[in-house]
Amino acid sequence: MASDSLTKLLSKDFIWGFATASFQIEGSTDVDGRGKSFWDDFSRTPGKTLDGRNGDVATDSYKLWKEDVELLAQYGVKSYRFSIAWSRIIPLGGRDDPVNPKGIEFYSKLIDALLEKNIIPFVTLYHWDLPQSLHERYGGWLNKEEIVKDYTRYAKVCFEAFGDRVKYWLTMNEPWCISILGYGRGVFAPGRSSDRARSPEGDSSTEPWIVGRNVILSHANAVKAYRENFKPAQKGQIGITLNGDWQMPYDDSPQNVAAAQHALDVAIGWFADPIYLGHYPPYMREMLGSRLPEFSEQEIELVKGSSDFYGMNTYTTNLCRAGGDDEFQGLVDYTFTRPDGTQLGKQAHCAWLQDYPEGFRSLLNYLWNRYHLPIYVTENGFAVKDEDTMPLEQALNDTDRVHYFEGTTRVLLQATHEDGVDVKAYFPWSLLDNFEWADGYVTRFGLTYVDYDTQKRYPKQSARFLTKVLIFINLPC
Repeated sequence: MASDSLTKLLSKDFIWGFATASFQIEGSTDVDGRGKSFWDDFSRTPGKTLDGRNGDVATDSYKLWKEDVELLAQYGVKSYRFSIAWSRIIPLGGRDDPVNPKGIEFYSKLIDALLEKNIIPFVTLYHWDLPQSLHERYGGWLNKEEIVKDYTRYAKVCFEAFGDRVKYWLTMNEPWCISILGYGRGVFAPGRSSDRARSPEGDSSTEPWIVGRNVILSHANAVKAYRENFKPAQKGQIGITLNGDWQMPYDDSPQNVAAAQHALDVAIGWFADPIYLGHYPPYMREMLGSRLPEFSEQEIELVKGSSDFYGMNTYTTNLCRAGGDDEFQGLVDYTFTRPDGTQLGKQAHCAWLQDYPEGFRSLLNYLWNRYHLPIYVTENGFAVKDEDTMPLEQALNDTDRVHYFEGTTRVLLQATHEDGVDVKAYFPWSLLDNFEWADGYVTRFGLTYVDYDTQKRYPKQSARFLTKVLIFINLPC
């Protein structure tokens, strides 16, 4: 805690903790009545994950959840962000399909155990694991009329079952990833893409934008149901969390300055602008024309203002140059290499991530100034290069990850105290090494090392650093 800014404490109501997602940690995919999610078979399909492994066991947290809660208590967290598996609650997913009592019981016990340890449950309703049956019945997120009704019913079941104890809800995790990675690039379930080497069906020019609209509408309808039927008695908050990294011009040329804004418009504004401002970014219309699905007047009234806060998932910063050919990046070219040939920051295991805390501060300021709502940072993390192949002792001494969090915690305080940004929460990703989607298990984001052969958990230095720092800066003022 060498930084002087760390002596400037955050408010006593600031929430901090660690985050996970159901499919990435639970395993037990065919236990206690759980139905299939579309990640089950997708992750078992040869070639869909980097190491050929799937989510059938993950970190075995469906069985080891009590151990996970004890670990959280040992770390001293104020909150735990986790997601509910839709197909555990409603195995077939639909609004007329039966609810699974065993699924309700599992999450109810988890919530109660957290509260017994004075840990606030911070619950994500959808973290990418759509019930397989809904994908098969009507195309899942591609079918507006069906998915909005089915998702809203699922959300209501959760509000009814858990809302007496859960006061923080996230409707969706990272709609950009749901839309682009699942229906554009085809690297996430359901794997649809125009690339016929990757998928036999799909249209990357239209489907991601349709899915994005339908995710927004599902979110907004669930929020309406919560606010009208549950919030008066339960008195919780509800919002959405969006991924999006800071986009910085490659240089000061007007075209690259414009390119950085275009990248922000597609990475963040695609979802944030309708939800917080009531319209798409103009650049989205310019880029996509008639391929951008419009909202009706009634729909946009429902969408605008449908989040009580800004949920922010962010990891890195991109240098942006005009002239790219990728619509999913706003026709902008991304690089980490500066004009002088140096790298922006320390390279992570994943190609898309470098350590650049100044970008985190810039993004906090951008979001605060644009949307004027309190910010809950619901994911932020770093995967150490080649950590999976290191001896245990070396992996636990994760100095690159510690350096990453030294930077992000420092600038978080600077953004709060010097820039006036209202940051209400910070959830580093992730509590545990886990199933990292298309990367399988070779990419480790955990603050706790998991030996996948034994499921034994080992705290890393980054966990010790974060708990020390976050407890210190969150002392009562």
